[in-house]
Amino acid sequence: MNSSTSLKMRLPALVLVFEVVMLILFALFVTYDDNANARLQNNETNPMENSLYRDYPYFADVQVMIFVGFGCLLAFFRFYGFSGMVFNFLTATFAIQWAIVIQGFFQFYYDGKIHLGVINLLNAEFACAVVLISFGAVIGKTSPVQLLVMALLEIPIFSVTEWAVLKYIRITDSGGSILIHLFACYFGLGVTFVLYRPSLKKGHSNEITSYQSDILSVMGTLFLWVFWPSFNSALTLKGDDQHRAVLHTFIGLSSSTITAFALSAVFNKKGKLTMADIQNVTLAGGVTVGASVDMMISPVAAYALGIMGCTACYFGYRYLTPFLAQRLRIQDQCGIHNLHGLTGLISSTAGICAILLATEETYGPSMYQIFTHRAPPVGDPKLLELQKLIPGLKPGLGRTAQEQALYQVAAIFATIAASAVGGLLTGMVLKLRFMASPSDKDCFDDELFFDVPSDFDRGHQALISYDEKLKMSSMDTKVASKNLSE
Repeated sequence: MNSSTSLKMRLPALVLVFEVVMLILFALFVTYDDNANARLQNNETNPMENSLYRDYPYFADVQVMIFVGFGCLLAFFRFYGFSGMVFNFLTATFAIQWAIVIQGFFQFYYDGKIHLGVINLLNAEFACAVVLISFGAVIGKTSPVQLLVMALLEIPIFSVTEWAVLKYIRITDSGGSILIHLFACYFGLGVTFVLYRPSLKKGHSNEITSYQSDILSVMGTLFLWVFWPSFNSALTLKGDDQHRAVLHTFIGLSSSTITAFALSAVFNKKGKLTMADIQNVTLAGGVTVGASVDMMISPVAAYALGIMGCTACYFGYRYLTPFLAQRLRIQDQCGIHNLHGLTGLISSTAGICAILLATEETYGPSMYQIFTHRAPPVGDPKLLELQKLIPGLKPGLGRTAQEQALYQVAAIFATIAASAVGGLLTGMVLKLRFMASPSDKDCFDDELFFDVPSDFDRGHQALISYDEKLKMSSMDTKVASKNLSE
């Protein structure tokens, strides 16, 4: 192995530093929240009212998405399966640990401590999903050292952006279309723009799939598909809001799936299905309903959003991804701009429309629970009336629907700007010489960072042999043409 890409010292040293820092931070700042603290339990405490039973099912579902869904989905390259799954495993584990601390300072910090419960883990997994989506833009072209450093930098940038948008702009984004999908997309595009490789402009010989890798990847799609309703509904208000979120997500995913099959067949020259479409485009509906997932948008709107998201995603893969690579120096390996960027913009627009159309006639008094920013402020007589109907309703900002829609637009632009700038700066750090970045020749190749089994070599040699035969065949054809002309 080339010494410039050896992990022998780089990876252990980096992990050691991370673990020492994490031990210090956990020792100084992290304690249990009330539901996990034994000292606060007594004979009047009902164990079944513990928040574990409310939050853990969603945490478990998102766990499956993070480690199995994303892991399998990223194993689509024939000679990069180990790296796709294992680097996902490594990066996700670190990102969750780091997010627990960083998000803790913004969301769960009081009494000089971060109070740790299952809800912290769930929030940290959403931050981790941001990192893994961004990973899709640079898969195959980065080392595990670069990916850990990328997570190290992206989590704080994301957490600050999330905190600023939610605290000061104050938006509604239950499914994370703005703060998860758009942020992750444009951060990843910023990183891959800086890491642009001119020699890969026309592709790489290892950028191929196999029968087995495509099956493994579509298994990842199925895991993501099945658990996406939990992802979209986990942080919504319990009760009817969460119920709608599950329904809308399933409907959106269903309509995008059957649309993806139709588009794949009709635009294939041979009228056949393409596995890349099944692996990615089918998931578009889960993103497209995200911003309005808990609102009273109606089932038919969720169905239509699934179709719209799928269509935009499909044509994005077909036309926009090649354009970005050829003209704008953005080599987006997994097409995250299609599945998360375009669909995130559609979802955000739909959310704004839903906010503008929301009325008390449709929602009843509960409108001010969903759109908390429209609730009357302190001192408004209407607030007292609403609190009689909805005990526990908190004062809002008294915004009109039009005002809130403008704040949503501001949040979209602010999030895209923060993520793109953060991605560009992170990309500059990842270009430093000691990051073990693979050479152009070694991209998309497990053998660079793994001890691989013998059948991997045979498969590799078979591909090389096949390429050589093609070159020889091409040379023979040219020689024959030349002889004929003479």
